[in-house]
Amino acid sequence: MSSYFDFIQQRFNDFPKEEFKVENNALLFNELPLLDILKEHGTPLRLTYLPSIEKKIQEATNWFHQAFEQLNYQGNYTYCYCTKSSHFEFILNTVLKQSAQIETSSAFDIDIIKHLYTQEKIDKNTLIVANGFKRQAYTDKLNDLLENSFNCIPVLDNWNELDCYQVENEFQVGIRVATDEEPQYNFWTSRLGVRYSKVVELYEEKIKPHPHASLKLLHFFINTGIKDSGYYWNELNKFVTKYCELKKVCPTLDTIDIGGGLPFKNKLNFDFDYQGIIIEIINTIQKKCEEYNVPEPHIITEFGSFTVSESGATFFSVLDSKNQNDKEKWYMIDGSFINHLPDTWAIEQNFIMLAINNWNENYQRALLGGLTCDSMDYYQSENNNLQTFLPQIPQDSTQYLGFFHTGAYQEVLGGLGGLQHCLIPTPKHIVIDKKTNGELIVKEFCQEQKAERVLEILGYS
Repeated sequence: MSSYFDFIQQRFNDFPKEEFKVENNALLFNELPLLDILKEHGTPLRLTYLPSIEKKIQEATNWFHQAFEQLNYQGNYTYCYCTKSSHFEFILNTVLKQSAQIETSSAFDIDIIKHLYTQEKIDKNTLIVANGFKRQAYTDKLNDLLENSFNCIPVLDNWNELDCYQVENEFQVGIRVATDEEPQYNFWTSRLGVRYSKVVELYEEKIKPHPHASLKLLHFFINTGIKDSGYYWNELNKFVTKYCELKKVCPTLDTIDIGGGLPFKNKLNFDFDYQGIIIEIINTIQKKCEEYNVPEPHIITEFGSFTVSESGATFFSVLDSKNQNDKEKWYMIDGSFINHLPDTWAIEQNFIMLAINNWNENYQRALLGGLTCDSMDYYQSENNNLQTFLPQIPQDSTQYLGFFHTGAYQEVLGGLGGLQHCLIPTPKHIVIDKKTNGELIVKEFCQEQKAERVLEILGYS
């Protein structure tokens, strides 16, 4: 039988990949010696590699600038980071060093904004695009930013939101357009935003006569993200058409926010023509503006998962292997998919999964099971249904597994330091950066959750 290394090379012809390679029978991730890291820190373990974030921001910014230059596009481009993908301070610090701006979605986001301002990580010129259906706590904090002349643009999500902003100085707002959803959804139109037929009316009746507010941008986002499909191009065309119609009656409108949605690499054979898709997006906007004879708008994007996903990895050890019948062998991990990688359970999200060690061993089919008592706590591989292919585990050897590009949403959805299913503790988390001379900086962000903290939350102490 072939080795695990042979299997991966045969299945993925271009392996090793840019960020993955094998040395001394063990996997490297962005040149990081994973086996050494896991032996030192143990499992389960979360890892964040900050240079990946810098790279993704630079890549996307370059793609847009190149598209602008190729098409002689006359607007400006602004890269915003969608904070809900990962709110951690080390993430925001890295994002802001790349001159990215910020998109928010809740009241607590504004407390983060104030902290960053106090720490001089941002100033009042930093763009803050405030999205979401807003509770009073959120609008109250936005009022505070507006009163203090922050460059904040509340994006109106409903007809009455503008009434919440009671400030005496001039400020800018946006309008989110409610897009139609793909046919497989149980509803036709997004719950977020203002329907197309009411956008111009909202401007004419609420914004135009307002003594202090002016309309700056129109916002667009679809759940399924940016992809080369008839659905995406149809929705983008509808949106830009509405921008052009609104621009005819609103001279202050000069920006479109096309949201997020650039995909991240969630499998080894991932193939997406980023530059080609972005050129086509800009071309679509440009042609529609020419058709309506309106100036080309400035463009904002709000990339969240794209920015941070590929910086993250989550590691487990195999506790035991179990032959449950003639065909099914289970590898039981020392963590939980429901708790530690909740998207694998909630939306059947796939991540890149690879063995860390024992690449010279023969491979076999195996099912991956988590620690909780829930029957759904398993990993479903996209290409092989439930079964994955992993090394046969030598006697007296610990088999380590890595799930890669897990840097978006998993801590927020799974929880950090709170209660999790079956009281499985949240794992240790380390953050790795790199100096200009290539030296690694490894910092421990948090230890594995302790029983004392769980008992305190539950009221036992």
